[in-house]
Amino acid sequence: MTLLERTDDGAVAHLHMNAPDRLNALSDAMLAAFQAEFDSLAGDRAIRAVVISGAGKAFCAGHDLREMTAGRQAEDGGAAYFTDLFGRCARVMMAIRALPQPVIAAPHGIATAAGCQLVATCDMAVAAHGTRFGVNGVNIGLFCSTPMVALSRNIPRKQAFEMLTTGDFIDTDRALELGLVNRAVPEEERLDTAMALARQVAGKLGAAVRIGKRAFYDQIEMPLDQAYAYTGDVMVENMLWRDTEEGISAFLEKRSPDWDQ
Repeated sequence: MTLLERTDDGAVAHLHMNAPDRLNALSDAMLAAFQAEFDSLAGDRAIRAVVISGAGKAFCAGHDLREMTAGRQAEDGGAAYFTDLFGRCARVMMAIRALPQPVIAAPHGIATAAGCQLVATCDMAVAAHGTRFGVNGVNIGLFCSTPMVALSRNIPRKQAFEMLTTGDFIDTDRALELGLVNRAVPEEERLDTAMALARQVAGKLGAAVRIGKRAFYDQIEMPLDQAYAYTGDVMVENMLWRDTEEGISAFLEKRSPDWDQ
């Protein structure tokens, strides 16, 4: 069985977590599989968008608690294992942000703890009605500190803090209202909708989306004046491209652009 299945549909790569018996937990093997795929995708100019989904009744239940329990048996109580685990998970999450391609999560069932972190880390999300999202570690005495990083950058801070301290789930409608997901659709439409969104993005000038994704995340961390100065430079670079000139000409001439990239 392949733990993380990749299927390419034109310019869209679909990554499908295939560990339904473990609720697609981010086990050591799953994290390694994600890291390998993201390393490959980073240099793949043929792929212009990525969709992530999960098999079975849940999108992702977070870290594998059985592996974490086993890690505690080390002489140091698991300190070295846990440091390595959370470091590897952080690298996977940061790899999503660093990817030149937009990444779309397609959650269903539940997305909890690091599974909710995965949804929050992706650039966009299309969720099935009935999906529940939570950072529930506090219920077992483990505050979801690393999932908090992505969650608190997606939704208002008071709502994020409430989720983190109560351990309560939010439903799909609330996730849509807070901005954790972009769209909520019936389960039977979830993957098709996510793939359609990915194909729409993939149909744009790839180089423009790549430079735009990087600029989006860079500028959002800057003070306003620095953000305008930085994005002005980005737009100058973008405007000087041959393909951008072709795109403007095609728009004015009411024809499809002939892009190289």
